Amino acid sequence: MCQMQPRERFIAALNHEPIQGRVPTFELVFFLTMEKFGRVHPSQRHYAQWDQMSQQEKEKHRDDIARLFLETAETYGHDAIFVHPNPAGIDETRRLLYRIREISGDRYFLMLHGDATFSVPDGSHMLDFAYQLFEEPQKLHAEAAAMVEQALLKADQLKHEDLLDGFALCSDYCFNNGPFLSPVQFSEFVTPYLARLIQGYRDRGFYTIKHTDGNIMPILDQLIETNPHALHSLDPQAGVDIAEVKRLYGDRVCLIGNVNCGLLETGTDEQVIASARYCLQQGMPGYGYIFSTSNCVYTGMPLARYELLMKVLEEEGRYPDH
Repeated sequence: MCQMQPRERFIAALNHEPIQGRVPTFELVFFLTMEKFGRVHPSQRHYAQWDQMSQQEKEKHRDDIARLFLETAETYGHDAIFVHPNPAGIDETRRLLYRIREISGDRYFLMLHGDATFSVPDGSHMLDFAYQLFEEPQKLHAEAAAMVEQALLKADQLKHEDLLDGFALCSDYCFNNGPFLSPVQFSEFVTPYLARLIQGYRDRGFYTIKHTDGNIMPILDQLIETNPHALHSLDPQAGVDIAEVKRLYGDRVCLIGNVNCGLLETGTDEQVIASARYCLQQGMPGYGYIFSTSNCVYTGMPLARYELLMKVLEEEGRYPDH
């Protein structure tokens, strides 16, 4: 039987289909490109004079970014790449996706950021948002609907080119002790718009991965109702246990993550191994699991710790051949 390619394996996990060989894996961001490859991560580069560059110079930048994403995926066995276009904009995004596909074909699952729902507001906007919840709810509803519509218009510009497989929806809803909005408020201001967004992406042929940090348990049922293909990050530092989420909804949604990011920086090697092993043991049965950290490989994380994590995956995260 032919070995599954990375993109095939990733899609099989999203669809709860049987997988041969290693459990799929990826990271929302692998920021340690300087430590591993001696090159700045694409999202951290600054192109102040982009408009003054020649087309040849721009093409060199696109090519370098594309190859860095691919080198990261090849080095660590990632099955998917979360592409961070730089500069942003639909035209540059399309050119970068095209370059990645030109080099790698359809070997990897490619995704972009695609959330368009309210997240936990930053400190400078939190009071204004809280005020609007009670004093201007219709204004928030109009804004929420417009954000979804804009995101789907962008998706329309990409759906016919076979460049993109899906979207990672990266609006955070929760703190470690629970969601920013109460479950009732969440059901009014987020859930219907998230459902509309996900259905719109599905209608256009895209997969969806819903990411949020924090304690999602009070709103987990609502997240499931919006029908994403997968949930990420299943944050253990907020008390989210992959075994419990798997028990409740493992037959309805693919689960991604739960390897404790905090331990990767401050724990012992033994604790890192134990966290990775637990996630594999609880996530793998019945398929529908993708291995990853509970957030991303962030700047400052010891590279050796991430490589230890991938060693556990390689040795213990394998399905039997059929």
